[in-house]
Amino acid sequence: MRGMPRILHVVGARPNFVKIAPIMAALRQHPVVEQRLVHTGQHYDPRMAGGFFDDLGLPVPDHDLRVGSGTHAEQTAAVMTRFEPVLHAEAPDLVVVVGDVNSTLAAALVAAKRGVPVAHVEAGLRSHDRSMPEEINRVLTDQLSAILLAPTEQAAANLRHDGRPADAITVVGNVMIDTLLAHRDTLPWPAVDEARDLGERGYIVLTLHRPANVDDPARLAAILARVADAAAGVPVLFPVHPRTSRLLAGDAAGRLPAGVRPLEPLGYRRFLALMVGAAAVITDSGGIQEETTALGVPCFTVRDTTEWPRTLTAGTNRLVGANAAGLADAMADLRAGRRPAPMPRLEDGRASTRVADVLASHLGAAPRPADRLAAV
Repeated sequence: MRGMPRILHVVGARPNFVKIAPIMAALRQHPVVEQRLVHTGQHYDPRMAGGFFDDLGLPVPDHDLRVGSGTHAEQTAAVMTRFEPVLHAEAPDLVVVVGDVNSTLAAALVAAKRGVPVAHVEAGLRSHDRSMPEEINRVLTDQLSAILLAPTEQAAANLRHDGRPADAITVVGNVMIDTLLAHRDTLPWPAVDEARDLGERGYIVLTLHRPANVDDPARLAAILARVADAAAGVPVLFPVHPRTSRLLAGDAAGRLPAGVRPLEPLGYRRFLALMVGAAAVITDSGGIQEETTALGVPCFTVRDTTEWPRTLTAGTNRLVGANAAGLADAMADLRAGRRPAPMPRLEDGRASTRVADVLASHLGAAPRPADRLAAV
């Protein structure tokens, strides 16, 4: 018979690793809680996953489901069928899911149907754009979860609007920023050889990964052309997702425009260092909008909506449209010196501590003494 309550953490993609690392570290301060880590293998390329585990100090997963790529239906179904026997064997008292990827929803579905409580970290985020698969994953995962750990007051309001009970919701902050703050001041410069001769603020960072942007060769080529034009001669460093790299190698996509320099996928610390030194970041990512806000680096988001509206309020992030049509004007404003005032600090680096305390309290584990509370 097991003596300690057990938590089963489920991760599947790079942003999940960044979020789960500080939570697992904070939970180690609750020695009466047992933790297990399940990697679904949604990001299976070692350049996309292995380096992040090393950078973040994550343990070797107790279970690797090796799901790999596929359509949304194929990937979600594969996670469900492979996760169910793990759930049965581990018999956890709680399943923790993070973010909004297919693995998040799939694990939540399996756990909820077997009567295992689910805790959702990053609950309540909404772009209000149902054309985004991530939005569907967020909404459904929140409906399935017994513990809703919201990063912001706005996210908590979204949950209440959706009818979730107030006593299930706790505003904890953004755990990704805990990880960023823990690593920001220990980063080497330059962490990426391609930035060595460009100097700090001498380049722009580009990331694109959403299927709507990178799976259509013509659309991808159009976005890249707008990026190159808007950069106006400033080098654009582009860490390329393996799937996008294969597309760019095809004749239909054409060559990268002049000034856009492809890079191999980077680990967490190297990519963070690249952002720290950038003049600006152009992205379609959700998490990067928050990270650049914490770093005070201008961000231009190639989307029409965002699940992080506070980055718009802070002024560090600007939506330039799903086709990047507004990017040229945004970059012109930046070059003209029209940039936001210094950003107020939105996070204290203790979100993971608050998450750990909520989870431990749910399991009946004694909370830590106040003097042991610390940012991870």
